Amino acid sequence: MDALNPTRFIHALSWDQIPQAARHAAKRSLLDTLGVAAGGHGTRLSRIIRDHAAEDMPGRASMLFDDRTASLTGAAMAAGMMIDSLDGHDGYNPAKGHIGAPLLPGLLAFGIEQDVSGKDFLTAMVAGYEIGARTATAQHGTCPDYHTSGSWGAVAVAAAGSRLKGLDLQQTRHAMGIAEYHGPRSQMMRCIDTPTMLKDGAGWGALCGVSAVQLAQRGFTGAPAITVEQAPEYWETLGQDWLITQQYFKPYPVCRWAQAPVEGVLALRAAHQLRSKQVQKITIETFHESCRLATARPQSTEEAQYSTSFPCAVALVRGALTPADIADDALNDPEILRLSTGLEMVEHDYANDAFPAQRYARVTLTLTSGDALHSDWMSPLWTAEAPPSDTELSDKFHDLAGPVLGKVRADAIEAAVWDLEARALSDLTQHLMSAPD
Repeated sequence: MDALNPTRFIHALSWDQIPQAARHAAKRSLLDTLGVAAGGHGTRLSRIIRDHAAEDMPGRASMLFDDRTASLTGAAMAAGMMIDSLDGHDGYNPAKGHIGAPLLPGLLAFGIEQDVSGKDFLTAMVAGYEIGARTATAQHGTCPDYHTSGSWGAVAVAAAGSRLKGLDLQQTRHAMGIAEYHGPRSQMMRCIDTPTMLKDGAGWGALCGVSAVQLAQRGFTGAPAITVEQAPEYWETLGQDWLITQQYFKPYPVCRWAQAPVEGVLALRAAHQLRSKQVQKITIETFHESCRLATARPQSTEEAQYSTSFPCAVALVRGALTPADIADDALNDPEILRLSTGLEMVEHDYANDAFPAQRYARVTLTLTSGDALHSDWMSPLWTAEAPPSDTELSDKFHDLAGPVLGKVRADAIEAAVWDLEARALSDLTQHLMSAPD
Protein backbone atom coordinates (compact mmCIF):
# COMPACT_ATOMS: atom_id res chain seq x y z
CA MET A 1 0.00 0.00 0.00
CA ASP A 2 1.29 3.46 -0.88
CA ALA A 3 2.07 5.25 2.39
CA LEU A 4 0.49 8.45 1.07
CA ASN A 5 -2.79 6.85 -0.09
CA PRO A 6 -4.87 8.09 2.88
CA THR A 7 -3.29 11.52 2.48
CA ARG A 8 -4.26 11.64 -1.18
CA PHE A 9 -7.76 10.50 -0.29
CA ILE A 10 -8.16 13.45 2.08
CA HIS A 11 -7.44 16.01 -0.62
CA ALA A 12 -8.81 14.23 -3.70
CA LEU A 13 -12.23 13.39 -2.27
CA SER A 14 -15.08 15.36 -3.82
CA TRP A 15 -18.73 15.65 -2.82
CA ASP A 16 -19.76 13.95 -6.07
CA GLN A 17 -17.67 10.88 -5.19
CA ILE A 18 -19.40 10.37 -1.85
CA PRO A 19 -22.39 7.98 -1.94
CA GLN A 20 -25.75 9.45 -0.98
CA ALA A 21 -25.90 7.31 2.17
CA ALA A 22 -22.59 8.73 3.40
CA ARG A 23 -23.64 12.29 2.57
CA HIS A 24 -26.82 11.86 4.55
CA ALA A 25 -24.95 10.22 7.41
CA ALA A 26 -22.69 13.27 7.68
CA LYS A 27 -25.68 15.55 8.14
CA ARG A 28 -27.24 13.20 10.69
CA SER A 29 -24.05 13.13 12.76
CA LEU A 30 -23.63 16.89 12.47
CA LEU A 31 -27.15 17.57 13.74
CA ASP A 32 -26.81 15.04 16.55
CA THR A 33 -23.44 16.34 17.75
CA LEU A 34 -24.65 19.96 17.74
CA GLY A 35 -27.64 18.91 19.84
CA VAL A 36 -25.37 17.20 22.36
CA ALA A 37 -23.18 20.32 22.47
CA ALA A 38 -26.20 22.47 23.27
CA GLY A 39 -27.31 19.98 25.91
CA GLY A 40 -23.85 20.10 27.50
CA HIS A 41 -23.61 23.89 27.41
CA GLY A 42 -24.89 24.38 30.95
CA THR A 43 -22.68 21.78 32.63
CA ARG A 44 -20.07 22.95 35.10
CA LEU A 45 -17.40 21.34 32.91
CA SER A 46 -18.47 23.42 29.92
CA ARG A 47 -18.51 26.65 31.90
CA ILE A 48 -15.02 26.02 33.28
CA ILE A 49 -13.45 25.16 29.93
CA ARG A 50 -15.06 28.08 28.08
CA ASP A 51 -13.85 30.50 30.76
CA HIS A 52 -10.39 28.96 30.51
CA ALA A 53 -10.27 29.27 26.72
CA ALA A 54 -11.55 32.84 26.68
CA GLU A 55 -9.31 34.10 29.49
CA ASP A 56 -6.14 32.02 29.15
CA MET A 57 -6.05 31.26 25.40
CA PRO A 58 -6.96 34.62 23.85
CA GLY A 59 -7.56 35.07 20.14
CA ARG A 60 -10.10 36.02 17.51
CA ALA A 61 -11.79 32.66 16.88
CA SER A 62 -15.48 32.42 17.74
CA MET A 63 -16.47 29.93 20.42
CA LEU A 64 -19.35 27.50 20.13
CA PHE A 65 -22.47 28.77 21.93
CA ASP A 66 -20.53 31.62 23.56
CA ASP A 67 -20.19 35.35 22.87
CA ARG A 68 -16.46 35.37 23.59
CA THR A 69 -13.49 34.52 21.42
CA ALA A 70 -10.32 32.50 21.94
CA SER A 71 -7.41 31.22 19.94
CA LEU A 72 -8.27 28.68 17.26
CA THR A 73 -6.91 25.91 19.47
CA GLY A 74 -8.74 27.26 22.52
CA ALA A 75 -12.06 27.45 20.67
CA ALA A 76 -11.63 23.88 19.42
CA MET A 77 -10.74 22.57 22.87
CA ALA A 78 -13.72 24.31 24.49
CA ALA A 79 -16.13 22.94 21.89
CA GLY A 80 -14.73 19.43 22.22
CA MET A 81 -15.11 19.44 25.97
CA MET A 82 -18.59 20.94 25.77
CA ILE A 83 -19.68 18.09 23.51
CA ASP A 84 -17.89 15.55 25.70
CA SER A 85 -19.53 16.93 28.86
CA LEU A 86 -22.79 15.18 27.94
CA ASP A 87 -22.17 11.58 26.94
CA GLY A 88 -24.81 11.47 24.23
CA HIS A 89 -22.84 11.78 20.97
CA ASP A 90 -22.44 9.27 18.15
CA GLY A 91 -19.81 6.55 18.12
CA TYR A 92 -18.24 3.69 16.19
CA ASN A 93 -18.18 0.29 17.87
CA PRO A 94 -14.82 -0.98 16.51
CA ALA A 95 -13.22 2.30 17.64
CA LYS A 96 -14.58 1.89 21.17
CA GLY A 97 -15.16 5.63 21.05
CA HIS A 98 -16.42 8.71 19.27
CA ILE A 99 -15.18 10.37 16.09
CA GLY A 100 -17.49 13.38 15.95
CA ALA A 101 -16.75 14.76 19.41
CA PRO A 102 -13.10 15.72 18.64
CA LEU A 103 -13.62 16.14 14.87
CA LEU A 104 -16.47 18.66 14.74
CA PRO A 105 -14.65 21.32 16.83
CA GLY A 106 -11.67 21.22 14.45
CA LEU A 107 -13.94 21.37 11.41
CA LEU A 108 -15.75 24.40 12.81
CA ALA A 109 -12.51 26.15 13.71
CA PHE A 110 -10.98 25.83 10.25
CA GLY A 111 -14.25 26.02 8.35
CA ILE A 112 -15.10 29.41 9.82
CA GLU A 113 -11.55 30.70 9.48
CA GLN A 114 -11.40 29.72 5.79
CA ASP A 115 -15.02 30.73 5.06
CA VAL A 116 -15.71 27.47 3.23
CA SER A 117 -18.91 26.36 1.57
CA GLY A 118 -21.28 23.95 3.25
CA LYS A 119 -20.42 21.35 0.62
CA ASP A 120 -16.68 21.66 1.32
CA PHE A 121 -17.35 21.44 5.06
CA LEU A 122 -19.41 18.26 4.72
CA THR A 123 -16.84 16.70 2.37
CA ALA A 124 -14.10 17.35 4.93
CA MET A 125 -16.37 15.89 7.61
CA VAL A 126 -16.82 12.65 5.65
CA ALA A 127 -13.06 12.45 5.10
CA GLY A 128 -12.49 13.01 8.82
CA TYR A 129 -14.88 10.22 9.81
CA GLU A 130 -13.26 7.81 7.34
CA ILE A 131 -9.75 8.64 8.60
CA GLY A 132 -10.84 8.65 12.24
CA ALA A 133 -12.57 5.27 12.11
CA ARG A 134 -9.55 3.57 10.56
CA THR A 135 -7.00 5.35 12.74
CA ALA A 136 -8.94 4.25 15.81
CA THR A 137 -9.11 0.59 14.86
CA ALA A 138 -5.45 0.62 13.79
CA GLN A 139 -4.44 2.06 17.16
CA HIS A 140 -6.51 -0.44 19.12
CA GLY A 141 -5.19 -3.28 16.99
CA THR A 142 -1.53 -2.38 17.41
CA CYS A 143 -1.34 -0.85 20.90
CA PRO A 144 -1.94 -2.85 24.08
CA ASP A 145 -3.49 0.03 26.07
CA TYR A 146 -7.00 1.43 25.63
CA HIS A 147 -6.80 5.16 25.02
CA THR A 148 -9.49 7.80 24.86
CA SER A 149 -11.06 9.05 21.64
CA GLY A 150 -8.92 12.19 21.71
CA SER A 151 -5.79 10.14 20.98
CA TRP A 152 -6.80 9.01 17.51
CA GLY A 153 -9.36 11.82 17.15
CA ALA A 154 -6.43 14.23 16.94
CA VAL A 155 -5.31 12.52 13.73
CA ALA A 156 -8.81 12.80 12.26
CA VAL A 157 -8.85 16.52 13.08
CA ALA A 158 -5.43 16.98 11.49
CA ALA A 159 -6.58 15.18 8.34
CA ALA A 160 -9.80 17.13 7.87
CA GLY A 161 -8.18 20.38 9.00
CA SER A 162 -5.37 19.97 6.48
CA ARG A 163 -7.95 19.74 3.72
CA LEU A 164 -9.87 22.82 4.84
CA LYS A 165 -6.67 24.79 5.42
CA GLY A 166 -5.31 23.87 1.96
CA LEU A 167 -2.12 22.12 3.06
CA ASP A 168 -0.21 20.15 0.45
CA LEU A 169 0.26 16.39 0.67
CA GLN A 170 3.58 16.52 2.48
CA GLN A 171 2.32 19.08 5.00
CA THR A 172 -0.76 16.93 5.59
CA ARG A 173 1.41 13.91 6.21
CA HIS A 174 3.41 15.88 8.76
CA ALA A 175 0.23 17.22 10.38
CA MET A 176 -1.14 13.71 10.95
CA GLY A 177 2.24 12.59 12.27
CA ILE A 178 2.42 15.52 14.67
CA ALA A 179 -1.14 14.88 15.85
CA GLU A 180 -0.53 11.18 16.45
CA TYR A 181 2.74 11.83 18.30
CA HIS A 182 1.33 14.53 20.57
CA GLY A 183 -2.25 13.21 20.80
CA PRO A 184 -3.59 12.66 24.34
CA ARG A 185 -2.76 9.01 24.99
CA SER A 186 -5.00 9.14 28.03
CA GLN A 187 -6.08 5.82 29.55
CA MET A 188 -9.82 5.29 29.08
CA MET A 189 -10.33 2.77 31.88
CA ARG A 190 -8.65 5.13 34.34
CA CYS A 191 -11.47 7.59 33.59
CA ILE A 192 -14.05 4.80 33.84
CA ASP A 193 -12.78 3.74 37.27
CA THR A 194 -12.61 7.33 38.55
CA PRO A 195 -15.10 9.44 36.58
CA THR A 196 -14.19 13.12 36.52
CA MET A 197 -14.20 15.98 34.02
CA LEU A 198 -11.34 14.31 32.12
CA LYS A 199 -13.94 12.40 30.08
CA ASP A 200 -13.00 10.92 26.67
CA GLY A 201 -10.22 13.31 25.65
CA ALA A 202 -12.24 15.00 22.88
CA GLY A 203 -11.20 18.53 23.80
CA TRP A 204 -7.50 17.77 23.95
CA GLY A 205 -7.74 15.77 20.73
CA ALA A 206 -9.35 18.74 18.98
CA LEU A 207 -6.71 21.12 20.35
CA CYS A 208 -3.88 18.81 19.30
CA GLY A 209 -5.25 18.26 15.80
CA VAL A 210 -5.73 21.97 15.18
CA SER A 211 -2.25 22.73 16.51
CA ALA A 212 -0.76 20.03 14.28
CA VAL A 213 -2.24 21.63 11.16
CA GLN A 214 -1.00 25.07 12.17
CA LEU A 215 2.48 23.73 12.90
CA ALA A 216 2.72 21.71 9.69
CA GLN A 217 1.72 24.76 7.65
CA ARG A 218 4.60 26.67 9.24
CA GLY A 219 7.07 23.95 8.29
CA PHE A 220 7.13 21.94 11.53
CA THR A 221 7.84 18.29 10.74
CA GLY A 222 6.46 15.16 12.32
CA ALA A 223 7.27 11.46 12.28
CA PRO A 224 4.91 9.55 9.96
CA ALA A 225 1.68 8.47 11.68
CA ILE A 226 2.14 4.79 12.50
CA THR A 227 -1.60 4.10 12.54
CA VAL A 228 -1.88 5.51 9.02
CA GLU A 229 1.31 4.35 7.32
CA GLN A 230 2.31 1.13 9.10
CA ALA A 231 -1.03 -0.64 9.47
CA PRO A 232 -2.14 -1.24 5.84
CA GLU A 233 -4.73 -3.89 6.70
CA TYR A 234 -6.93 -1.19 8.29
CA TRP A 235 -6.92 1.01 5.18
CA GLU A 236 -7.71 -1.40 2.37
CA THR A 237 -11.36 -0.35 2.05
CA LEU A 238 -10.79 3.41 2.20
CA GLY A 239 -13.00 5.09 -0.38
CA GLN A 240 -15.03 1.91 -0.85
CA ASP A 241 -16.56 1.04 2.52
CA TRP A 242 -17.96 4.27 3.98
CA LEU A 243 -17.62 3.87 7.73
CA ILE A 244 -19.45 7.12 8.45
CA THR A 245 -22.60 5.14 7.67
CA GLN A 246 -21.76 2.66 10.44
CA GLN A 247 -21.94 5.01 13.41
CA TYR A 248 -24.32 4.37 16.29
CA PHE A 249 -26.36 7.03 18.05
CA LYS A 250 -27.37 7.31 21.68
CA PRO A 251 -30.92 7.75 22.93
CA TYR A 252 -29.62 8.45 26.45
CA PRO A 253 -26.81 10.77 27.67
CA VAL A 254 -24.75 8.08 29.43
CA CYS A 255 -21.90 5.77 28.47
CA ARG A 256 -22.78 3.39 25.63
CA TRP A 257 -21.77 0.49 27.84
CA ALA A 258 -24.67 1.25 30.20
CA GLN A 259 -27.33 1.53 27.51
CA ALA A 260 -28.11 -2.15 26.98
CA PRO A 261 -28.71 -2.61 30.73
CA VAL A 262 -31.00 0.42 30.68
CA GLU A 263 -32.93 -1.09 27.75
CA GLY A 264 -33.37 -4.30 29.71
CA VAL A 265 -34.72 -2.47 32.75
CA LEU A 266 -37.11 -0.38 30.66
CA ALA A 267 -38.34 -3.46 28.77
CA LEU A 268 -39.17 -5.34 31.98
CA ARG A 269 -40.72 -2.26 33.55
CA ALA A 270 -43.05 -1.78 30.59
CA ALA A 271 -43.89 -5.45 30.02
CA HIS A 272 -44.91 -6.00 33.66
CA GLN A 273 -46.18 -2.48 34.42
CA LEU A 274 -43.83 -2.27 37.37
CA ARG A 275 -43.35 0.43 39.94
CA SER A 276 -39.91 0.70 41.48
CA LYS A 277 -41.23 -0.12 44.97
CA GLN A 278 -42.08 -3.60 43.71
CA VAL A 279 -38.39 -4.30 42.94
CA GLN A 280 -36.00 -5.41 45.62
CA LYS A 281 -32.87 -5.79 43.50
CA ILE A 282 -31.51 -5.30 39.98
CA THR A 283 -28.89 -7.74 38.61
CA ILE A 284 -27.00 -7.00 35.39
CA GLU A 285 -25.01 -9.58 33.43
CA THR A 286 -22.74 -7.92 30.91
CA PHE A 287 -19.16 -7.45 29.67
CA HIS A 288 -16.14 -6.54 31.77
CA GLU A 289 -15.88 -2.88 30.79
CA SER A 290 -19.52 -2.22 31.65
CA CYS A 291 -18.99 -3.83 35.05
CA ARG A 292 -16.22 -1.28 35.63
CA LEU A 293 -18.84 1.51 35.46
CA ALA A 294 -19.27 0.99 39.16
CA THR A 295 -20.22 4.35 40.70
CA ALA A 296 -23.43 3.55 42.56
CA ARG A 297 -23.77 6.83 44.47
CA PRO A 298 -22.60 9.56 42.06
CA GLN A 299 -21.73 13.00 43.38
CA SER A 300 -21.57 14.67 39.96
CA THR A 301 -23.04 14.26 36.50
CA GLU A 302 -19.68 12.88 35.32
CA GLU A 303 -19.96 10.03 37.82
CA ALA A 304 -23.60 9.46 36.86
CA GLN A 305 -22.78 9.35 33.14
CA TYR A 306 -20.01 6.80 33.73
CA SER A 307 -22.15 4.45 35.79
CA THR A 308 -24.21 1.41 34.92
CA SER A 309 -26.07 1.07 38.20
CA PHE A 310 -27.30 4.65 38.55
CA PRO A 311 -28.86 5.01 35.05
CA CYS A 312 -30.53 1.61 35.48
CA ALA A 313 -32.03 2.75 38.76
CA VAL A 314 -33.18 6.01 37.16
CA ALA A 315 -34.82 4.08 34.33
CA LEU A 316 -36.71 1.86 36.74
CA VAL A 317 -37.90 4.72 38.96
CA ARG A 318 -38.70 7.31 36.29
CA GLY A 319 -39.22 5.30 33.14
CA ALA A 320 -36.94 7.71 31.29
CA LEU A 321 -33.33 8.88 31.23
CA THR A 322 -32.73 12.53 30.38
CA PRO A 323 -29.89 14.98 31.20
CA ALA A 324 -31.92 16.21 34.16
CA ASP A 325 -32.10 12.66 35.54
CA ILE A 326 -28.31 12.43 35.90
CA ALA A 327 -27.60 15.78 37.51
CA ASP A 328 -28.40 18.02 40.46
CA ASP A 329 -31.32 16.91 42.68
CA ALA A 330 -31.71 13.57 40.87
CA LEU A 331 -28.39 12.45 42.36
CA ASN A 332 -29.96 12.49 45.82
CA ASP A 333 -33.26 10.74 45.05
CA PRO A 334 -33.55 8.12 47.84
CA GLU A 335 -35.46 5.57 45.74
CA ILE A 336 -32.94 5.79 42.89
CA LEU A 337 -30.07 5.45 45.36
CA ARG A 338 -31.70 2.42 47.01
CA LEU A 339 -31.80 0.55 43.72
CA SER A 340 -28.43 1.83 42.50
CA THR A 341 -26.48 0.88 45.62
CA GLY A 342 -28.14 -2.53 45.72
CA LEU A 343 -27.56 -3.35 42.06
CA GLU A 344 -25.33 -6.36 41.32
CA MET A 345 -23.01 -6.48 38.28
CA VAL A 346 -22.02 -9.91 36.95
CA GLU A 347 -19.41 -10.37 34.22
CA HIS A 348 -20.53 -12.85 31.55
CA ASP A 349 -18.48 -14.61 28.87
CA TYR A 350 -21.19 -14.22 26.21
CA ALA A 351 -21.09 -10.43 26.51
CA ASN A 352 -17.29 -10.37 26.81
CA ASP A 353 -16.85 -12.39 23.63
CA ALA A 354 -19.07 -10.01 21.65
CA PHE A 355 -17.37 -6.77 22.79
CA PRO A 356 -16.56 -4.32 21.20
CA ALA A 357 -18.56 -5.25 18.09
CA GLN A 358 -21.67 -5.59 20.26
CA ARG A 359 -22.50 -4.41 23.80
CA TYR A 360 -24.85 -6.96 25.33
CA ALA A 361 -26.51 -7.13 28.74
CA ARG A 362 -29.15 -9.23 30.44
CA VAL A 363 -31.26 -7.96 33.34
CA THR A 364 -32.89 -9.73 36.25
CA LEU A 365 -35.32 -7.91 38.54
CA THR A 366 -35.89 -9.59 41.89
CA LEU A 367 -39.27 -8.48 43.20
CA THR A 368 -40.27 -7.93 46.80
CA SER A 369 -42.67 -10.84 46.33
CA GLY A 370 -39.69 -13.14 45.79
CA ASP A 371 -40.37 -13.63 42.08
CA ALA A 372 -37.69 -12.86 39.50
CA LEU A 373 -38.14 -11.36 36.04
CA HIS A 374 -35.52 -11.93 33.34
CA SER A 375 -34.89 -9.96 30.16
CA ASP A 376 -33.46 -11.36 26.95
CA TRP A 377 -29.93 -10.43 25.98
CA MET A 378 -30.32 -6.76 25.15
CA SER A 379 -28.43 -4.47 22.79
CA PRO A 380 -28.42 -0.68 22.94
CA LEU A 381 -30.96 1.13 20.80
CA TRP A 382 -29.96 2.98 17.62
CA THR A 383 -27.16 0.71 16.50
CA ALA A 384 -25.50 0.98 13.11
CA GLU A 385 -27.55 -2.06 12.05
CA ALA A 386 -30.86 -0.62 13.32
CA PRO A 387 -30.35 3.16 13.26
CA PRO A 388 -32.80 5.83 14.38
CA SER A 389 -34.96 7.53 11.80
CA ASP A 390 -34.32 11.13 10.82
CA THR A 391 -37.42 12.05 12.81
CA GLU A 392 -36.10 10.33 15.94
CA LEU A 393 -32.75 12.14 15.61
CA SER A 394 -34.56 15.42 15.04
CA ASP A 395 -36.66 14.85 18.16
CA LYS A 396 -33.51 14.12 20.17
CA PHE A 397 -31.85 17.28 18.82
CA HIS A 398 -34.79 19.45 19.82
CA ASP A 399 -35.11 17.79 23.24
CA LEU A 400 -31.49 18.77 23.94
CA ALA A 401 -31.15 22.06 22.05
CA GLY A 402 -34.61 23.54 22.42
CA PRO A 403 -34.49 24.25 26.18
CA VAL A 404 -31.05 25.86 25.80
CA LEU A 405 -31.25 27.74 22.50
CA GLY A 406 -34.99 28.22 22.08
CA LYS A 407 -37.21 26.77 19.36
CA VAL A 408 -36.55 29.43 16.72
CA ARG A 409 -32.78 29.05 16.90
CA ALA A 410 -32.93 25.26 17.09
CA ASP A 411 -35.21 25.18 14.04
CA ALA A 412 -32.78 27.40 12.12
CA ILE A 413 -29.84 25.14 12.96
CA GLU A 414 -31.69 22.02 11.87
CA ALA A 415 -32.83 23.60 8.60
CA ALA A 416 -29.28 24.69 7.80
CA VAL A 417 -27.85 21.24 8.53
CA TRP A 418 -30.22 19.30 6.29
CA ASP A 419 -29.59 21.68 3.38
CA LEU A 420 -25.94 22.49 4.10
CA GLU A 421 -24.49 21.23 0.81
CA ALA A 422 -26.45 23.98 -0.97
CA ARG A 423 -25.51 26.76 1.48
CA ALA A 424 -22.54 28.65 2.78
CA LEU A 425 -21.19 27.28 6.05
CA SER A 426 -21.93 30.69 7.56
CA ASP A 427 -25.66 29.99 7.12
CA LEU A 428 -25.18 27.41 9.87
CA THR A 429 -22.44 28.96 11.99
CA GLN A 430 -24.28 32.28 12.38
CA HIS A 431 -26.61 30.33 14.69
CA LEU A 432 -23.79 28.53 16.56
CA MET A 433 -21.22 31.14 17.56
CA SER A 434 -23.08 33.12 20.20
CA ALA A 435 -24.36 32.44 23.68
CA PRO A 436 -27.95 31.31 24.31
CA ASP A 437 -30.34 34.17 25.04
